[in-house]
Amino acid sequence: MALPGKVSIVDVGPRDGLQNEKQMIPADVKVELVDRLADAGFRNIEVTSFVSPKWVPQMADAAEVMARIRRKPGVVYSVLTPNMKGFEGALAARADEIVVFGAASEAFSQKNINCSIAESVERFRPVAEAAHRHGMRVRGAISVALGCPYQGEVTPSAVAYVAQRMKDIGVDDIGVADTIGVGTPEKTKRAMEAVLAIYDIRAVSGHFHDTYGMAAANVYACLEMGIATFDTSVAGLGGCPYAKGATGNVATEDVLYLLDGLGIDTGIDFAKVVATGQWISRFLDRKAHSRAGNAVAAKAAA
Repeated sequence: MALPGKVSIVDVGPRDGLQNEKQMIPADVKVELVDRLADAGFRNIEVTSFVSPKWVPQMADAAEVMARIRRKPGVVYSVLTPNMKGFEGALAARADEIVVFGAASEAFSQKNINCSIAESVERFRPVAEAAHRHGMRVRGAISVALGCPYQGEVTPSAVAYVAQRMKDIGVDDIGVADTIGVGTPEKTKRAMEAVLAIYDIRAVSGHFHDTYGMAAANVYACLEMGIATFDTSVAGLGGCPYAKGATGNVATEDVLYLLDGLGIDTGIDFAKVVATGQWISRFLDRKAHSRAGNAVAAKAAA
């Protein structure tokens, strides 16, 4: 199949990337990060999550960050909402889209939220219904779709099961997430084929962590299937608290470098993304987890 001519990138760095940081990051920095990404040309940015501060202290300033970002017309500002209380916060903050989630592994679901996959997804039914009543899109994420830290292998049929449950509660778009970064291109294709039996290709996206260095290869495997939406994280921010050594989501800079090399349009300014990745990494006092970003920055410094 011919590769897509245009690809949409959702930068999840402000939410998925920053939520596991040990140091508390000031709202000023989070707001600037979101504004820089919007300025670079992203049409969808995952800004924050409306979760209990007890569980994710880093996201306690969700309402403040949403109130202070400089909204650009045409940009979708999305937020994670785990329940109706979170949805009410998202609605008050004028989020454009909400994100709900379910695991493809029963072991992961039981260990983390103490209920079955079916129960966990069903809890989102009132959230999805409320979002649609208010004209908001609902994006779903299937976590540990390519491997689980507790049970190991995850089958394509298990991924399809979650996708069908998500479809049943009204989720508009579905993301297949390799939460611990163990996937390979062949595994990725099998999981995607399972989801494509349930969702239209335009509603399917990939979310790949780069623990084993396979994320860009998995993105390419999806491109070969015609999938044209991906979650990435500027500077490769993030990690997974459930998997020792798991790195963040694939770096936005690396995916942009790949897509640019393939002649695929994203509408995103690569230089601005590199500058943003270097800026946030300096703030966090560490090197960016982006090979392309670091290479470009080193070349510029020389």
